[in-house]
Amino acid sequence: MQKYLLVILLVIVSTGLYAQDKGAKSGGISINGRIIDSLSQKPVEYVTISLYKNGDVKPVNGTVTNTAGHFSVTATDSGSYKIVAEFIGYRSYTINNIAVGKKAAAINLPDILLFKNPVTMQAVTVTSSAGLIENKIDKMVFNAEKDLTSQGGAATDILKKVPQVNVDVDGNVELAGTSSIRFLINGKPSTAFGSNVTDVLQSIPASQVKSIEVITNPGAKYDAQGLGGIINIILKQSKVKGINGNISLTAGSLNENGSLNFNARKGELGFNAFVSGNARLTTSIYNTSQRSSADTAAKKNLSLLQDGSSRYKRHGSESGAGFDWTYKKNNNFTGSFRYGSSYSGGIGSSSQLQTINDAVNGALLSSIAAANNTSSSNKSYNTDVNLSYRRTFAKEDQELEISVNSSYEHNKTLAENYQRQLPLDSLVYGINSANPGEQKEKELQVDYTQPLTGDMILGVGGKINRTEVISDAGIYSYKTLDKKYFYDTALSNNLDYKQDVYALYGELSFPLGKILDVKLGSRYERTEINSYYSNAQKQVGKHGYNTVVPSIFFSRKINDNETIKLSYSKRIERPDYGDLNPFINTTDPKNVSAGNPYLKPEVGHRFELGYTHNFEKAGSFMVTAFYRRNEQDIQPFIVFYPSIKIGDSVYNNVAVSTRQNIGTENNMGMNFFVDLRPTSKLTVRSNLFAFKRHTINAIDPGYNSNSFNYRFNINTAYQFSNTLAGEFFGNFSSARNEAQGKYPSLITYSIALRKQFWNKKGSLAFGATNPLSKYVDQRTILFGPNFTTNSTRSIPFRSFTLNFSWKFGKLEFKKKKEENKDAGASDNL
Repeated sequence: MQKYLLVILLVIVSTGLYAQDKGAKSGGISINGRIIDSLSQKPVEYVTISLYKNGDVKPVNGTVTNTAGHFSVTATDSGSYKIVAEFIGYRSYTINNIAVGKKAAAINLPDILLFKNPVTMQAVTVTSSAGLIENKIDKMVFNAEKDLTSQGGAATDILKKVPQVNVDVDGNVELAGTSSIRFLINGKPSTAFGSNVTDVLQSIPASQVKSIEVITNPGAKYDAQGLGGIINIILKQSKVKGINGNISLTAGSLNENGSLNFNARKGELGFNAFVSGNARLTTSIYNTSQRSSADTAAKKNLSLLQDGSSRYKRHGSESGAGFDWTYKKNNNFTGSFRYGSSYSGGIGSSSQLQTINDAVNGALLSSIAAANNTSSSNKSYNTDVNLSYRRTFAKEDQELEISVNSSYEHNKTLAENYQRQLPLDSLVYGINSANPGEQKEKELQVDYTQPLTGDMILGVGGKINRTEVISDAGIYSYKTLDKKYFYDTALSNNLDYKQDVYALYGELSFPLGKILDVKLGSRYERTEINSYYSNAQKQVGKHGYNTVVPSIFFSRKINDNETIKLSYSKRIERPDYGDLNPFINTTDPKNVSAGNPYLKPEVGHRFELGYTHNFEKAGSFMVTAFYRRNEQDIQPFIVFYPSIKIGDSVYNNVAVSTRQNIGTENNMGMNFFVDLRPTSKLTVRSNLFAFKRHTINAIDPGYNSNSFNYRFNINTAYQFSNTLAGEFFGNFSSARNEAQGKYPSLITYSIALRKQFWNKKGSLAFGATNPLSKYVDQRTILFGPNFTTNSTRSIPFRSFTLNFSWKFGKLEFKKKKEENKDAGASDNL
């Protein structure tokens, strides 16, 4: 594969150089320049460039800027010209009196600063801003600050609105049909996501999130981890001069949260700090399940019926601080510190009835009734520290960045289960466990970009990442003969897991004439694993493997309003220590789970074709088609045992769940997103994501799976007045099919109404989610050789929230007066 990519790269580069050389020999004079945003100092892509001869009203030539903000336009005759740069939301910019001689060399203009169109309201200056969703060459950005209905919730409520993202009733996230996602916070990794992604996402208040970046086909610069791609959560941070911030408080019937953001900036030094918290109030969840299984050797049919409820709660907090400092214009230092904590836990009880019948005549052989009492809790504490240095040079686009990231997490899980046989109420089974652990992650990354000839830019870099996990699970089992608890050496476990990843990458960005913008890259990663599991039958020991990850991006701007993108990337999913740890969890003796130390990395290949059409003030439309093939596909896998020996005990009628490389999975589908603004007050957004999944089960060949999955949502917002707005959001997710079962569908809907006051610095918002039904019922079907399980969970979902937010300080954007000092040129603003 890499050999073919190298050939493609050489052909495309040669073609691009030939096209540039051919243009140079045509007799025309090339006028080159770059457009940058006056405030952010970042390149502005797709700016319309028009070339006029002085005195003419019709342009003689034109082009648009590429992703690096560069443009090149040709003047075929000598004379005096002017260039006009135009882009929606910015003031037009004109350079007059550009002298072109008959034998002149290429003309290189100084950087052109574009200023956004301002709208002034007393002491507040608001600039025209990006829409709710921005579609860029290699990623999609969801601007969470513009969303209304999710602001009283958590980060997972925002993710429900993002195209190609699905969130189930428990807060588990899928991207493009897979849960294999690389999560980042402000572009940096965090050990918090290593323990429980769901709890972390639900502990971040939505009011704390500025935007969410979704990268389904990451380039070579990004880590190869995550088959679905990367989700980067950007927390709020202001770069406005002076002192400002915001406070958000939400009271609710199901969830409550609050956050405080503080920003201060003077000159080239900025400081920010935040604190936030989130809590899910105690709720009751009801569940029933019935498993039918067969012991073919003994010719018996077994049935297990469980019916019960549990009370569950969760809370978490986040706090942190950061700074950024620019020294002598070309040196920028940034740093941040973040601390987070989370807790989740509950208690439950259930009745259990186990019956055994003769498979031949149906006679009842035994019937055993029991009562179970369970409790569990998980506490975690996480700290992230990041420091970065960025150096720019006199040459445009030449840049060096060095960053050091460190993350540490400590967690502790407690679990208990007591089982009493009825009607005598005698204790027949008991187990309790304590599992403290810690995880450390350290990372050093270096990135460098170097402009080459023309508009060609080379990016290279590398990364060293070390992950260490230490875990100690102590299990105490009840012995019915002694009627005491003993330390169970067979089930107890400790592990010491180390993973080192060494990465190098290179990527090349260039225009292919005036036809395409191209980005080609390749990433090499070497993974070294050194692990020890105390109760593994066979130690895997130290081993490693190599991964080469290519990526290709093509972007074609058809006109000012239409863009086509085509991309390919290869991704991997490394099993984490939780997947690999052979610890056997027997808290529920009828449903046992264990890790698999022999898992292999899953490899995915993803092709994506996208088309975007901008209707300007009327809205936009985006369609994306994709195909993904996963090899060594990792999925949960259940095996039923009439009896199995685990440690020193024999368990009967038990289902053992592990993670397995189940085979190959093919996914093919499309995503449709439309943003319509029929009037100045009404906005309608809708997204449809549909795909077909085909799973080839190599473990149980007769259990291949074919399914059609889809998700549809609609979001409408109406601005009743300058200070009053309302919004409705509805979502439907179809049932999800895997190799061994069918997971439940989900319908949710929410409404919100927000009133602004105090010159729009304060607001009060009311929100409601699923107000007409207290619970959502989740029905799951699991099956395999000799067993079928049907289960239902009733989960509280109805909620009402009241949110208060207040922005303090002056929101004042001050721009330096710029002078365009170009020999023989002047600007008209």
